Amino acid sequence: MLIETAFRTRDVLAPDRFSCWREHISQTYVPMDVDVDEGDRTADTTVSQRILALGAVQLWTMEHSPMTLRRTQKLIQQSDPELYHLSFPLRGTMGLTRSDHEAAYERHELVLHDTSRPHLMRAITSHGEDTILGTGLFIPRKLLPLPENAIDSLIMRRLSAREGIGALLAQFLTQVSRDSDSYRPDDGPRLGTVAADLLSALFAHALDVGSSLPSETHRQTLVLRIRAFIQQHLHDPHLTPRTVAAAHHISTSYLHRLFQDEEETVAASIRRQRLERARRDLSEPGLCTIPIHAIAARWGFPRAADFTRAFRAAYDMPPSDYRRHVRPTAQ
Repeated sequence: MLIETAFRTRDVLAPDRFSCWREHISQTYVPMDVDVDEGDRTADTTVSQRILALGAVQLWTMEHSPMTLRRTQKLIQQSDPELYHLSFPLRGTMGLTRSDHEAAYERHELVLHDTSRPHLMRAITSHGEDTILGTGLFIPRKLLPLPENAIDSLIMRRLSAREGIGALLAQFLTQVSRDSDSYRPDDGPRLGTVAADLLSALFAHALDVGSSLPSETHRQTLVLRIRAFIQQHLHDPHLTPRTVAAAHHISTSYLHRLFQDEEETVAASIRRQRLERARRDLSEPGLCTIPIHAIAARWGFPRAADFTRAFRAAYDMPPSDYRRHVRPTAQ
């Protein structure tokens, strides 16, 4: 499991939740002042915050009531770790004000600001929702290979998370946060490197200065794009290293070179992920009436015999025995 720091207002009595959250965030390494509407101060303040340590990079996720957060010059003098702060709203709307510039951000938009400049963030709920949900990164400025003055031009600029590298970065943020239990603590720095590479690639794309990125960043970004492509096409029985290479306009030999320092080959990665998803479906009580061969076909195994043989090799039992073994536990 990744190293995690958590804060939840539900751990204290309802009347004390707002003051507890206000004190907590004023004492972090990026201290901020928090406020809510006058009428909401006596209401139940909902805050659930998780911060995952990815080496020098911090991945945060927070669900909370509507509120305003201020980073003042006084608080900057109190503590300034010199970080870029990337936010990705998942529910609700985020407004950001800096100097005389103000902008609002919706879902599927990434927004950058930094801890060294005063700013105000206002989070409000969308129609019919009670809380705001978001995720993002704190990343040291020195980790990014682009010139600071170039990155500064992207601060408060809308960066799309619907397509391209922005979508890949958004997927990375949500997936690591969701699956944090499946990683080891020593995976944290590796994931932090991946986050920095993706963010650098996104900025380079937005600035159209891709040639200024180190070659290793290009390689890591391509590997991540390939991994995302594989995950999205696991159901396709024709997914092979050859088709993966063709989809990314590279040769099969270059694809294998990209993965030569990885823990497994492309073919092994495809097979493992297909088996893992089939195993997960076999353990789901709600799918107990779905025939095993149908689950196998769903995850790219059109021949039941091939699936049974691969499943037995991976989990030391045939899929039928595995389903019988886990069903009592699942129920």
